[in-house]
Amino acid sequence: MSSLFDPVQAGRLALANRIVMAPLTRNRAPGAIPTPLMATYYAQRASAGLIVTEATAISHQGQGYADVPGIWSEEQVAAWKPVTEAVHAAGGRIVVQLWHVGRVSHVDLQPGGQAPVAPSAITAKTKTVLIREGVPTFVETSTPRALDISELPGIVADYRRAARNAIAAGFDGVEIHGANGYLLDQFLRAGSNQRSDAYGGPIAHRARLLLEVVQAVSEEIGAGRTGLRLSPVTPANDASDPEPQPLFEHVVARLAPLGLAYLHVIEGATGGARDHQQGERPFDYAALRAAYRAAGGQGAWMVNNGLDRALAETSLSQGADLVAFGKAFIANPDLVQRLRAGGPFNAPDRSTFYGGDHRGYTDYPALAA
Repeated sequence: MSSLFDPVQAGRLALANRIVMAPLTRNRAPGAIPTPLMATYYAQRASAGLIVTEATAISHQGQGYADVPGIWSEEQVAAWKPVTEAVHAAGGRIVVQLWHVGRVSHVDLQPGGQAPVAPSAITAKTKTVLIREGVPTFVETSTPRALDISELPGIVADYRRAARNAIAAGFDGVEIHGANGYLLDQFLRAGSNQRSDAYGGPIAHRARLLLEVVQAVSEEIGAGRTGLRLSPVTPANDASDPEPQPLFEHVVARLAPLGLAYLHVIEGATGGARDHQQGERPFDYAALRAAYRAAGGQGAWMVNNGLDRALAETSLSQGADLVAFGKAFIANPDLVQRLRAGGPFNAPDRSTFYGGDHRGYTDYPALAA
């Protein structure tokens, strides 16, 4: 049986172990520009087999939270380079998570104060973060406008450009954010997609944009450097669908032939109950993985949500290849060493999760200290 600490190959990514640092929004990139402090933060955690960065906007339109980084401009690419160089110097591997928030945004964050965009003009029952008088403040999202079908090729092109920029910035690859109620997930789910054109209605139509994005990114940088995150039943950001099992089994079967590096699957409610469900029956994650493998999917299978070492090892024994840890990496930069030793573990300071300076970011002590 594979151990958490065994090396693994995920597409073109040769990983030293099977422990992944999950993407964690920290709101410490003013003006959407990565900072030197971020290089320290990620380098401290480079013992992970793979780091997935905080969600990073592919365009100004794709932004939904204050002080999150982007990767659409030359200035942003240049600012990311010290981050990737620091991680590589520490022996790590790092991919950037490509993000378009869709309707989970606010007019204050959009170019020209325009409305956010979405598959349909349905306001998300959720909140986003603005910085007001220097303080991160949660506010209701703005009412979106429905994207015209003529705009969708431009969004696919934005993902393609962002992937190209990621490689220019020194990343080992990218993870496309198709989860947690953001734009691609909004198109997937009937609760947020009420279109009647070729991108709405039947499952195959609702999955079209996500598949076009994955295809474009794979063509641009290679499928072996491309991962995708999915969250079949999470209610995050007002995500809902009455029949998630057939929806996501269709998605993974269509993804299988592309040869992706990995699929990153959130089990249950993101950051919440692992047994959360939508629809009339519990979601069958083993069946989802089986559908992917049956369709020829060879990419690594990554699991995520509320895992400790025991549950992570169980997941590996049941067919997972990679295990992602989120909040544990915030407070434990050397989480790999601590998991191997069985602890002790630092407790995270939740008041510093979103926004701030080095406190609660780069000042957590390592086990050796």
